[in-house]
This record gives sequence, C-alpha cells and structure tokens, in this order.
Amino acid sequence: MDLSRYLVFDFSIPFWIISGVILLFFIIQLIYYLVIYRKPFVYEHKRDKNQLVSDNLPSVSVIIASKNESENLAKYLPSILVQNYPDFEVIVVNMGSTDETDVLLKALNQRYSNLYHTYVPAGAEDVNEKKLALTLGIKAAKNDVVLFTEAYCVPASDKWIQEFANEFSRGQDIVLGFCKLQIEKKVGMRKFILYDNMVHAMKYISLAVLGKPFMGIGRNLAYKKDIFFEEKGFSSVLNIDGGEDDLFINKIAKKKKVGVVVSPESVTQSDVVNNFFTWRALKSKYLYTKQFYGGVSSFIFGIETFSKYVFYLSVIGGIAYGVINKNYLLIALSVILLVIRFIVQLYVVGKNSRLFDAGKYHINLLFYDIFQPFNNFKFRKYANKRNRPKR
Repeated sequence: MDLSRYLVFDFSIPFWIISGVILLFFIIQLIYYLVIYRKPFVYEHKRDKNQLVSDNLPSVSVIIASKNESENLAKYLPSILVQNYPDFEVIVVNMGSTDETDVLLKALNQRYSNLYHTYVPAGAEDVNEKKLALTLGIKAAKNDVVLFTEAYCVPASDKWIQEFANEFSRGQDIVLGFCKLQIEKKVGMRKFILYDNMVHAMKYISLAVLGKPFMGIGRNLAYKKDIFFEEKGFSSVLNIDGGEDDLFINKIAKKKKVGVVVSPESVTQSDVVNNFFTWRALKSKYLYTKQFYGGVSSFIFGIETFSKYVFYLSVIGGIAYGVINKNYLLIALSVILLVIRFIVQLYVVGKNSRLFDAGKYHINLLFYDIFQPFNNFKFRKYANKRNRPKR
C-alpha cells in the first residue's frame, strides 16, 4: 500500500506561519500553568513540610460588618467565637439592621465574653456604609491583627485564626485567604461557578506567592491594625462603591510583606450563592473595582486570556488548513499541542481543585476555559451599568 499519497509535507510559508503561531502561544500557555497557576498547591505542599510557627503569636480581632444578617449570624457566629486560639475577640458592626440582629447580638454577648458589638450611626452615606462600619470595627479593636470575614461565612475549622496568626508571627503584614463556595446541586451553573471561584483564587494567590499581590477578599483577609491607620484608612477608595477589601489591598500591598494561607484549616465557607443572581452580584462587585487596580496584574492576566484565544483559533486554523491542503503534519501538530496543553491544564486545575475543594473536571474544562472570559465581560458590563451615577 502506497502511503506517500496520504503523507503530504507542505512546508510552504502558510505552514510555517501557522505552526509558529501555534507553538508560540502553546509555550506561553504552558508558562502560565506551570510557572504561575501551579503556585497555590505547590506552596501548600511545601508548607506541610515546614514546622509551623507557634510562639510569639499575635492577639487577633475578628471583624464582621453585618446588615440584616441575623439568620446567618445565628448559624455561623458561634463557630467563630469558639475558635481554638488563646487571645482573640470578635467585633460585629451592625449597619442599621431592621431584623433581629441587635437582639441576637445582645443574647450572644451573655454567653460569649469575647464578643463585642457596635453600630453604624443613622444617616451614614450608602456608598461608604461598609467602609464606615469596618473603620468603626478596626478602631474598636484592641488587638494587633484584624481578621475579616462576612456574616454569611463560617470557618472550615477551629484552627482558622491560628493559621492566619502563624503567618503574622513569620513577619507578614498582610495575609490573604480563600473562601469556598458551598452550592446546592439544584443551583444552575453550579460547576461553572465553582470553577470560576477557583480560578479567581488561583490568580490572586499565585501572584501573591510570586511576590506580586494585587487583591484580597473580605470573606477571608487579615492585616496589621497599624497599617490601616498608616494608610489613612479607606481614604484612597472612598470615592468608589466597594473596594474596601480588594482595592484597598491593591493600593497598599506593594509596600508590605504579604503572605497567603491556603490550608484546609484556613478556609472560610459560604452558602450565600443560592441562585444565579446572588452569584452575579457577588462577582460583579470585584469585576467593577478591578478596573481601578494598579500594578501588573491586569496586564499579566490580559496576556493570558489573549494568548489562550489566539492558541485556540490558530489550532482551528491549522486543522482547517491541513484538511483543505491535505497537510497531515500540520493537523497532527495542531492536535498534539492542543492535547498536551489540555493535559497540563487538567493536571494544574485538578491539583488546585483538590486544594480548594472545587469539584472534578474533565472535558468540561475546555468549555469552562473558553466561556469564562466571555462571562466576565458580560458581568463587567452589568457591574458598570449598575454603578453608573443616576441623573
């Protein structure tokens, strides 16, 4: 059987251009996954081999700003109040709640001596109500480190405070954590939401490990109290709706020592996402403030998204050109590099997914990978429209 007629080696200029583009962006994509995105699970693996610091631990003040969250406070606040840590307090700032929050806090105060609560005065500006609440909480804090979470979050273990404190005893000024979303199976797009939340964490935690921190999330974040006053509080983000966590960290992190905690004990959990709209509201908050970030993060991840789509398009173009011109070498090259990239991506995402408990992925990863930037673009438009000043 003569195979020569099936094996066409067309080394024309289009072949070299298409092959070169595919190979270039294949290499770029591998750099992102093998150098950047693998950092969270590699960091945690190395941390397991090191003895945790247990002396010279700082005193900690946990701060929660809450508005009409009495049900969540009743469910989750006791788990924070009984943390296994020698020196901590919990401060809840009531932002003008009209539910049973005040009654609940007074009742819990009778049972837990380490619980304190205050409130935002009536007439506070809506845009900065959360910033004012956190400022009041920080000013009321008597301890060296302030640790933040939300009323709808619960620590995954009673070692939550301990995990953050260990990082401060190592000399860190800011410590970034992760919040796991617990979503019922009946919620639409559940797997994609878990994937999206994990990718978000992969990005900000990876760059923090690499010494380029650019944000944190208020559901699991801590810093030294003195830093807040050195930076004149939230003055740099007062004119922006939101940003009291991610944008504030973005503006101060480059001058500070930033650590991360990604151990299972350091995670907070939340079941706040019970439908598409709550997820959109939660995610849009960060997509809106993201446009005000300084530093290189937007450039780094912009290049990643661009290179990803160019790679996919060049692979499709290579296969199409190969089929039309019977250039099976180009078809093979396109398919092999696509498969290798997918295997590497599946490995890195799978490792991070086990660390962050974000589900299992297979061929659906290819769809999520392509769809996520489009979804971010759509949500960003929604966020900008929602935050547009009303005339």
